[in-house]
Amino acid sequence: MKKYIMGFLLLVILLALIARAGNEEAFDENEYDETTISAFAEISTEDEFVEEVIMEASDIEPIDTVKTLNDTAVHFHESKPFDVPTIPTTLQSQILIRKGYTVSYNKETKQPNWVAWHLTSAHTDGEWARPSGNAFHEDMEAPSPRASNYDFRGSGWSRGHMCPAGDNKWDSDAMYETFLLSNICPQNERLNSGDWNDIEQDCRRWAKKYGDIYIVCGPIFYQQEHETIGTNKIPVPEAFFKVVLRMNGKPTGIGFICKNTEGNRKTDFYVNTIAQVERITGFLFFPDLPIELNSQVKENAHLQDW
Repeated sequence: MKKYIMGFLLLVILLALIARAGNEEAFDENEYDETTISAFAEISTEDEFVEEVIMEASDIEPIDTVKTLNDTAVHFHESKPFDVPTIPTTLQSQILIRKGYTVSYNKETKQPNWVAWHLTSAHTDGEWARPSGNAFHEDMEAPSPRASNYDFRGSGWSRGHMCPAGDNKWDSDAMYETFLLSNICPQNERLNSGDWNDIEQDCRRWAKKYGDIYIVCGPIFYQQEHETIGTNKIPVPEAFFKVVLRMNGKPTGIGFICKNTEGNRKTDFYVNTIAQVERITGFLFFPDLPIELNSQVKENAHLQDW
């Protein structure tokens, strides 16, 4: 009797397994990759969880690239957001952060869109002199093709610093990095050693006088065909800009536009308002400046205020 009962139970179990197998698809482990298999993990749909996700998503603002760069610049070279401009989205821009300055590098022009730095009175001098000999070197963080020393040899154009070596005597690494060719533009030799240098010296004097200033400078390319130098065809800028902001005392700004020629003029010849430099370059300088100071800082430019 027990034998018949056990046989009946085994038959029932077997029929149940056959029925279940008929209703399920076979799982072919070769049909799924590891990522797909992980998707079978259970996803929580608890009301509390969903509400938390929605709340966090509503707090997320659109990515503000400029603000992100500002924060980065502050962290790396003890600056404030004042010195990082916004530029047209049509321009190529790779941000390179150095010890003493920040660069927006353009792989098409193979030179900076702008170079920005915070010059403090403590950084206006130091024990690290400009290196003797040829200290200029390629920036290996810039994509190829990029400027090399060979491009400048015999070209008739000097290697013009945007952030000057004279602003970085305070640190050996900072000094070394000013000779990266991503901080350099083809510049008229007499402008480089003359009027452009005079403006750089004025900036150091102002930083000493007021404690600190914010500086942004770079090349200007007119809407025309450009002269190029070297095998890498580095375009020669038609002019250069520099804008300076001080926040200590009465907030004040000033701008300069220098054509890439011999120069040999008094500094006040190059003076422009920051607003004028913005119109010429298409850049927005000091975007985090309090709005109530914009007119005061950007619409006026007088050397006697410095």
